Amino acid sequence: MDLRRVRHFVVLAETLNVSRAAERLHIAQPALSVSIQKLETELGSRLFERTSTGVLLTASGEAAVAEARRLLYQGEQLARSAREAAEGTSGRLRIGFVGSAIYQLIPSLIPLFRGQYPGVELVLREATSTSIVQMLNEDALDVGLVRAPLMQPSAATLVALQRDRFIAALPRTHALAQRRRLPLAELRGERFVMYSAAGAPGLHGSAMAACQAASFVPDISQEAVQIATVLALVESGLGVALVPEVMRGHRGEHVAYLDLDAASPAMETTLALAYIEGMENPAAQRFIELCGHRGLLAAAGAAGTS
Repeated sequence: MDLRRVRHFVVLAETLNVSRAAERLHIAQPALSVSIQKLETELGSRLFERTSTGVLLTASGEAAVAEARRLLYQGEQLARSAREAAEGTSGRLRIGFVGSAIYQLIPSLIPLFRGQYPGVELVLREATSTSIVQMLNEDALDVGLVRAPLMQPSAATLVALQRDRFIAALPRTHALAQRRRLPLAELRGERFVMYSAAGAPGLHGSAMAACQAASFVPDISQEAVQIATVLALVESGLGVALVPEVMRGHRGEHVAYLDLDAASPAMETTLALAYIEGMENPAAQRFIELCGHRGLLAAAGAAGTS
């Protein structure tokens, strides 16, 4: 049904005068008359009776006018929803994130995005970097917050958002736990809780590279996928670990965090925004823009290396 004709019907029903209705609609009277006739033909019922002073609604017209107003309202809502979705100010944004993003990155990004785009429904899903990239490729997520490097081929575009230095996590009962800082090389010979190469390849690769830069290969006693799980195993006394500095916010009563003496790039790990270029929807484009326009690259990078 042509919503333009419905609008003509409503305006004429409100004025009951063809001349005044045509003036409000900015169309000629004959054009308005033709529009009403076509709508009556489409509905199979007369909507108006002509009088010497104008027109009157028929019983069918009286019954139809309220529904016509609702139809116009719904049409406006539909147009607004489509427009806002196209502009990225409404719709749904599916975000995958690794667990360590909740300590700094998620609290920085999400309130900013919600403040600027309150009409966008956010669907957040925690997963590993490997799973997030797979879901991006399958169009099951729009953007992801992952640990880089990914250590596997991917079509995803990565934008660094937060750089974290590695710190050492030791059981509180460890002989070195009272130190505030130590060279990573002093952990040579310790048993390590390490990230799974299959489940957390980025962290695994970065932690192994840091140890190799300190001239040793770690003795791995346990493996885990999530950083929180690694810390739980450290807390249980099963070994030491390298964790991103942001994990100081994960206060474990039985874990000590020590700074490491090193200025090597191998001592850093990165949280990155991941998306498939060309597949991002308008809301995802707004999220990507927000990451750059709000200066989060510089701010998060400075916070992660302080």
